[in-house]
Amino acid sequence: MRKIKAAILGSGNIGTDLMYKLERSREIEIAAVIGIDPDSDGLQRAKERGYAVFANGIQAIADQPDMAEIVFDATSAKAHVRHAKVLKELGKVAIDLTPAARGPFVCPVVNLQEQLEKETANVNMITCGGQATIPIVYAINRVADVSYAEIVATIASKSAGPGTRANIDEFTVTTRQGLEQVGGADQGKALIILNPAEPPILMRDTVYCEVKQMDQAAIRQSIAEMVEQVRQYVPGYRLKQEPLFEENRVTVFLEVEGAGDYFPPYAGNLDIMTAAAVRVGEEVARHLLDGRGVSLGTE
Repeated sequence: MRKIKAAILGSGNIGTDLMYKLERSREIEIAAVIGIDPDSDGLQRAKERGYAVFANGIQAIADQPDMAEIVFDATSAKAHVRHAKVLKELGKVAIDLTPAARGPFVCPVVNLQEQLEKETANVNMITCGGQATIPIVYAINRVADVSYAEIVATIASKSAGPGTRANIDEFTVTTRQGLEQVGGADQGKALIILNPAEPPILMRDTVYCEVKQMDQAAIRQSIAEMVEQVRQYVPGYRLKQEPLFEENRVTVFLEVEGAGDYFPPYAGNLDIMTAAAVRVGEEVARHLLDGRGVSLGTE
């Protein structure tokens, strides 16, 4: 079966982990891995695996626009603002793994099909914290109407590369917007903690929701169903304990263990982002393979 060619823009932690996951895809073929540092570990690994590598950033795609139909951007929020314009002009589908929010937010288990029906050419994967917690907020909101959602994402300091550290401000803003726009909360708030503990801890997320219609049984069931849906593409996603209830408040504790494709399993924050991006990329590829295409009308 024909595969859709994709380029990975960014050879850091996320881009390299993404490369390993895309190798297993039945719909996507890696056409190139692109960075800006020729000596980066990501580009060296890509070269060893036989992929075309470039160290001139977005210019590589501008110079060879036929290399790929889909571009996964795993650089930084500031860089993607520029990349989005170039990719739109070249007619490429951009899957943005930065918190730049130049396109609509996508969380695979919540609104992927809806966005595909809109035929959007630039989709935003929100943040690692967003991919972990928005499904839970959505699950609670659909049965209890969430008036306020607050999340705290705690990740191992060693799993936070330069891109993650440069995007802390964008993380809090974009995640909050995702809690509201995708999760359905009337108001949202997001925090991130980089934990320097040794040995490094697994990614942990706390979701705190205030609801208008408390129904403990319905909330438990909705959360359990959502966790199983996320586990279809992130097997290490799980509840740390049963949800806690107090008056109109629900608290959920999550843990995300990575698959260990590139980074050790404690880096669940990398794993959930790249796994979610692969799920979106494969659905986009199926649309392209079916001849349904995508529109360049939304950015």
